[in-house]
Amino acid sequence: MKIYREPLQKMLALVNDYTAATTDLVIEQQVREIIDTVIAKGDAALRDYSEKFDGVQLTELKVSDEVLTEAYNSLAPALKEALEVAKRNIEAFHKRQIDQSFIDLDTPGIVRGQKVTPLKRVGIYVPGGTAAYPSTILMCALPAKIAGVKEVIMVTPPQKDGIAPIVLGAAKLAGVDAVYQVGGAQAVGALAYGTESIPKVDKIVGPGNIYVATAKRQVFGQVSIDMIAGPSEIGILADETANPVHLAADLLSQAEHDKRARAILITDSEVLAHAVSDEVARQLEELPRKDIAKVAIEERSFIAIMDSVADMFTLMNEVAPEHLEIQLNNASDYLSLVENAGSVFLGSYTAEPLGDYMGGPNHVLPTSGTARFSSPLGVYDFVKRTAFMQFSKERLAELAPHIATLARTEGLEGHARSIEIRFDKTKDNAVVAGKGEDTEAVAYGH
Repeated sequence: MKIYREPLQKMLALVNDYTAATTDLVIEQQVREIIDTVIAKGDAALRDYSEKFDGVQLTELKVSDEVLTEAYNSLAPALKEALEVAKRNIEAFHKRQIDQSFIDLDTPGIVRGQKVTPLKRVGIYVPGGTAAYPSTILMCALPAKIAGVKEVIMVTPPQKDGIAPIVLGAAKLAGVDAVYQVGGAQAVGALAYGTESIPKVDKIVGPGNIYVATAKRQVFGQVSIDMIAGPSEIGILADETANPVHLAADLLSQAEHDKRARAILITDSEVLAHAVSDEVARQLEELPRKDIAKVAIEERSFIAIMDSVADMFTLMNEVAPEHLEIQLNNASDYLSLVENAGSVFLGSYTAEPLGDYMGGPNHVLPTSGTARFSSPLGVYDFVKRTAFMQFSKERLAELAPHIATLARTEGLEGHARSIEIRFDKTKDNAVVAGKGEDTEAVAYGH
């Protein structure tokens, strides 16, 4: 791995170069054409694209409940147990994220509150191809179910030999309501706009390749999305107490995802930096996905040696990594210094893959520096919040002059008159027979 020993300001500039986002205009246009075709031709377009891109001729887009059940039942006992343990841990963590409606009755004559409502229908995109991702299904579907989403729909690319039983079995275990064998930008278009078979959803979540990410960006506004996910990344902060063998393995655990993945180690120990670099080279030779990881390590990854722990955190906060491991002595003492990270792993026995599968917190995380302003997927992503209020005549009267002043300052005379007319005795404010002007609601609830 490249090793840098440069002043902080130069390293900050280097990080920005590594993080700079790019837009592929050719892919943008291809995705736009695919989505437009799905809008125009519906299921026929999905079948055509499945044959063109996946080499699969489909008669049915939907996977039957019987197939889902059969897939789950076919799983080896050890695999079932692993999925069920992961489910319990994910549910235990995410149940703490449930957002509550509330009502404020502290001031006489004023009622204010917030109503939390789950989304009606959510779409989950699960990548296909050479790898299967049952963990992604659990991470996306379980928080949605905990939030109270009525219908969770999953799309995943069709396979020539059929979708892997582990994928269908995980969908069954997670309570997914319907699974459709369609992938790519066309699947995103189908979820956003609907087809004869696939109902349109309110939100699309889950990772995918650059075509999927581009499609999610293009349909945003028609539906909500979780995030525009980039290549996977890991940042590690470590001192001389860390084990270089462990650090190298953790860096490679993300480098093997994608040729554009990032693996970054920041340390104040030159000895550790060189030991980790050597160990990465050794372990890389033994990695089955060597060809992928090698490109990520050589082109997108580096080790930085800084003069102090403070500089280490300053630089890592600029990176804003998807995954952040803190392998410093007494790691938990440093959590307050973390400003930007998707998920934090404290201590030498909290390796990043723990979070991918079993830890409990979500593994759908902000990438490419977006942890500066966004959060992991959670229960809160599957609800919407509606504010409400009710004021008595007396309480409105107290605020009326201030409302009118601000409205007229903004050039909105109609706003001011809407308030003032309620207190203008020259106007006809007759109360409809049988109805009181200041009727208060007798009860409020969820």
